[in-house]
Amino acid sequence: MNFDKLFQQFRKVKVAVVGDVMLDTYWWGHVERISPEAPVPVVSFDKREHRIGGAANVALNAASLGARVSMFSVMGNDDDALLLRALISKFDIDAEGLLRSDLRITTNKTRVISRNQQMMRLDAETTKDLQETDEKRLIAAVSKYIEKQKPQVLIFEDYNKGVLTERVISEITSICISNQVLISADPKRKNFFTYRQADIFKPNLKEVKEGLNMIVEEAHMPVLKNIHKQLASRLHHRISLITLSEKGIFYQEGKQAKIIPSHLRHISDVSGAGDTVIAIASIVYAVTRNLHLMAELANIGGGLVCEEVGTMAINRERLLSECKLLLE
Repeated sequence: MNFDKLFQQFRKVKVAVVGDVMLDTYWWGHVERISPEAPVPVVSFDKREHRIGGAANVALNAASLGARVSMFSVMGNDDDALLLRALISKFDIDAEGLLRSDLRITTNKTRVISRNQQMMRLDAETTKDLQETDEKRLIAAVSKYIEKQKPQVLIFEDYNKGVLTERVISEITSICISNQVLISADPKRKNFFTYRQADIFKPNLKEVKEGLNMIVEEAHMPVLKNIHKQLASRLHHRISLITLSEKGIFYQEGKQAKIIPSHLRHISDVSGAGDTVIAIASIVYAVTRNLHLMAELANIGGGLVCEEVGTMAINRERLLSECKLLLE
């Protein structure tokens, strides 16, 4: 495999990401004493940092690979929405599909960190499903984009915050199928079985167990093949791509199935690893239609971002270097 040539091809791929966008706020500080008011540490504030999270982190990972990315979601009509849109646009991601609504607030997850350890998290968010008017606006925006831009792949990134309703998922799926756009889905439990006819269905093992109401002690090949069979009977999708945490990643399409073990890493934070996996998998598959190569690269990329603290996008050059080292 000529990985330099493969990575150059990423620049030709148009990707739409639809889902729950978030603002990740990090308050960095240091602890020297316990509060006299309550048995909690006093964090002396050092700096504040804003990053883009949720579905926007999937878009950022895709853009980091060189793809041309457009982001679609519904945010609040607030200051956090303005900040999030500016951050997303800064990374050359098309933000025209980021709609604002007075009926919602923009999700903001604030993490307090000291000595590279998360001490607490404060969430400001709306988790109710979109109202009908906002559903129509979002579907119309995606439909217009697909008609004009003709992307190769659309990624559903579900964080259970209400943007991906049953109607939004089913109508956008129909639009993609009509326009021969690949569909990747990273589900959550609420709408787990709404992503019917997806090309790539990428839950993690915990989500699969919850969705299928299964008790699985060890994720062996026979168990995983049975999971794929059960999923396919209800979803009628093509490819199962199941992340297995430190065990690696499993894929199956038809009778082709394999577990790819994870590579040894110094794990600092698993936040956002799934975002990286689906972004890499979607783009590699759009370019190559090579199932095994897709899973290999996604597995490497997911491990690399776990070495960083907080939600981080994949570094394109580092991923390229690792692919040459581990796969050539």
